[in-house]
Amino acid sequence: MNACELTASITAVANGIACQLDDEALEILALILTQLGDTLATIAAQRSRCRSD
Repeated sequence: MNACELTASITAVANGIACQLDDEALEILALILTQLGDTLATIAAQRSRCRSD
């Protein structure tokens, strides 16, 4: 899957989820997924740092 296909797929999933949730639930889910992404990025950076040490 190339970058354009990946972003189009993510957009389609986001639209599908958004159609099923009310505004409050959508906002909470967005916050949860943002925290998940940030935490995964922190873990990946820490792993990379530990490998280079």
